[in-house]
Amino acid sequence: MAKGFKDWKIGIGLLIAALCLFLAFRKVDFSQMWSAFKSANYIYFFPALLIIFFSHWLRALRWKYLLKPIADIRMSTLYSSLLIGYMANTFLPAHLGEFIRAYLVGKQHSVKGSAVFATIVIERIIDVFTLLLLMALTIIVFPFPQWVQKSGYISFAFIVLLFIALLLMKRYRDRAMKIVNAVLKPFPAGVRHKADDLLHSFLDGVVPLQTWGHYIFVSVLSLLIWSCYGYIFQLGLLAFNFIDIYPSITWLTPLVLLVITTIAVLVPSSPGYVGTYHYLCQLTLDLFGVPGSEALSFAFALHGLNFLPLLVVGLILVSVMGMSIKGIQTEAKKEVAENEVQ
Repeated sequence: MAKGFKDWKIGIGLLIAALCLFLAFRKVDFSQMWSAFKSANYIYFFPALLIIFFSHWLRALRWKYLLKPIADIRMSTLYSSLLIGYMANTFLPAHLGEFIRAYLVGKQHSVKGSAVFATIVIERIIDVFTLLLLMALTIIVFPFPQWVQKSGYISFAFIVLLFIALLLMKRYRDRAMKIVNAVLKPFPAGVRHKADDLLHSFLDGVVPLQTWGHYIFVSVLSLLIWSCYGYIFQLGLLAFNFIDIYPSITWLTPLVLLVITTIAVLVPSSPGYVGTYHYLCQLTLDLFGVPGSEALSFAFALHGLNFLPLLVVGLILVSVMGMSIKGIQTEAKKEVAENEVQ
C-alpha cells in the first residue's frame, strides 16, 4: 500500500473526528458542561475501572482459546500484549495496536505474526456478531434511529461477506492462491513470493476451535465481555445522576449507548476514537432527553475512563518490557507492511 494512500486514510479519519467534535460542541453551554463535571459522583468510576480491566482479561482468555489450535500461549503474555495494543490504539492511527498485539505474541512465542493477526480478525468478527445480536434484542423494545439500523445492516453484511471469504479461502486454498498470484502478476517475483508466504501463514491462523465446548465457552465469554461494557455505561449514568434526573432513562439506556457508540469503532477516525465516540454518545443520550452539554460531559468522562488508565498501564508495560513509544510505532508500521497484502 502506497504511503500516499495511508496518509489519505489518516486524513479522512482526522477530518471525520474534527467534524464530529464540531457537531458535538456547536450548541454546547460550557458552564453547564462544567457544572455536570463538578456534580458527578466519581466514586462509581472505581468499580467501573475494575470492570474495564476485568473485561480485557476476559478478552485475553477468549483470545487464548482462539489461538489454542495454533499455539498454547500464556495468559500473562496475551493480557499484556492486549493492553499494550489497546494503549497503542489511543495514539496510533488505523487500529495499528492490533498489529502490535500480533507482533508481541509472535515475538515471545515464535509464532508467525500473520497467523496471530488472523485470530484477531476472527475476534473482531465475533465481536460484531455479538453486538448485532444485542442490537437485534434491543430493537424489539427500543426504536433505533434509521441511521443506526442502516449502520447495523451494513456492518452485518460486511462481516458476513468477510467471514464467507475467509472460509472459502481456507477451504479452497489453492484456488485462492491462484487468484492472488494472478492479481499480483504485474508485481516483481519477490513481492509475489512474499505475498504467497504471508497469505499461507494468515490462513493458518483461520482455524476451527478444538471442541464444541470451546465454541460454547467463547460464546459465553463474548456475552460477558459486552455485558461488562454495558454495565460500565450504567455506572457512568449513576455517577452523573442521570437516572434520577431524567425519567426517560431506563435499563435500556446502557445497551443503546453500547450499540451506538460502538459504531465509532467501525468508522475511520482519529486515534482513540476522539470525536466520533463523543458525538455518538451525545446523540444517544439526546434520545433519552439529556441536554447536549451534560451529555458531552458524560461522553468525555466515560471516554477518559476507558482510555486514560489503559494508556498509563500500557506505557508502564512497554517500559517494563524494555521497549519505547518510537519502537512501538516502528513495529506497528512493519506489521502493517507485512500484512497489508491480506
